[in-house]
Amino acid sequence: MSGDGPAGPLHGQRVVELGTAITAPYATMLLADLGAEVVKVEAPQGDPFRVWDGTGPSPRFTAFNRNKRSVVLDLRDPAGRTQLSRLAASSAAFVTNFRPSSLAKLGADADAMVEGNPGLVYCEITGAGDGPGADRPMYDAVAQGLTGLMSMTSGTEDPRPLGPALTDSICGALSAVAVSAALAERERTGRGQVIRTSMIEACLNFLAESVTNYFAAGVSPAPGTRPRHSQSYGFVCGDGRPLVVHLSTPTKFWQGLLRAVGRPELEGDPRFLTYGDRVDAYDELEAELRPAFARQPRDAWLARLAAEDVPAAPVHTLGEALDDPVVAHLDMTSALPVPDQRAPVRVVHRPWRGSWPATYTAPPALGADTDDVLGALDEAEVRHG
Repeated sequence: MSGDGPAGPLHGQRVVELGTAITAPYATMLLADLGAEVVKVEAPQGDPFRVWDGTGPSPRFTAFNRNKRSVVLDLRDPAGRTQLSRLAASSAAFVTNFRPSSLAKLGADADAMVEGNPGLVYCEITGAGDGPGADRPMYDAVAQGLTGLMSMTSGTEDPRPLGPALTDSICGALSAVAVSAALAERERTGRGQVIRTSMIEACLNFLAESVTNYFAAGVSPAPGTRPRHSQSYGFVCGDGRPLVVHLSTPTKFWQGLLRAVGRPELEGDPRFLTYGDRVDAYDELEAELRPAFARQPRDAWLARLAAEDVPAAPVHTLGEALDDPVVAHLDMTSALPVPDQRAPVRVVHRPWRGSWPATYTAPPALGADTDDVLGALDEAEVRHG
């Protein structure tokens, strides 16, 4: 998919990615969506996500690696490390999610890369920062547990990781924000900088409301804490299909809900008089409403709630969500022809719209751009040497 307009805001900025899995690849994909030239440096065997399901390229790899170029370098070989240094010297930014100990062994740590390019924006994404967990293996479920996120979604008696790789994606997205800001400053001052972030820091930033409330009240949130305070309710309707209602604090939504379900007398119930009362009596209110929703099919309830301007929606599966007219209207996916795949693979678009064109190209074959990218480095040295 492409559009008319000027080049992306990061056009002309080369970003080197030394990353695997999600955090760094997601960050650089967003930078590529903004117009940066992203050069993905891979080992001879490639990013493990390429063949995650036993074949390649896997949908997981395709999801995070569109709009990039692939260069294969064996960083265990001094010649490969030299090529990486030359590549970094020709680039505006360098993004990696390798462990600090691995970066040091490969000569790809911040000191080494910045030495050859003082204007480089170097972004190091780790699991737990530079403290006692600096070199521990970190994956999404581990970060969910370590930050308290898992206790807020499933509790501690029967802990279950969230389905989507939430901490990975949050960290990748926030890293892209930081790199974009550093590149803007670099354009203004000519100076690069080293950015260090981690899955733990990104997740805690994402949990800002919960963290602040914890310090204010001294109570760790449980799975039901947020729904209780946001006045969010889920119900199964008479046809067995679920919906969700989010009342928040405006009284008009509470009153509209009561009109929709035909329970106006609950407005005068002393248990539910104020928002604070409804927070305290959340379970009792849910018990009052549940039988009403079980009496009619979901579409009927959604129509009634919409007529009263009450925030509500069906609880979709992902497949149902992509077919929903509200979602489908946003045209959020494109089919990309991917090498070695019999059918195109659909990917989700960037999450914002702007004046610059939206262009989506298939992820590169392993090492597809090695000769072109490294050959251009040689030519530049000949011209300027």
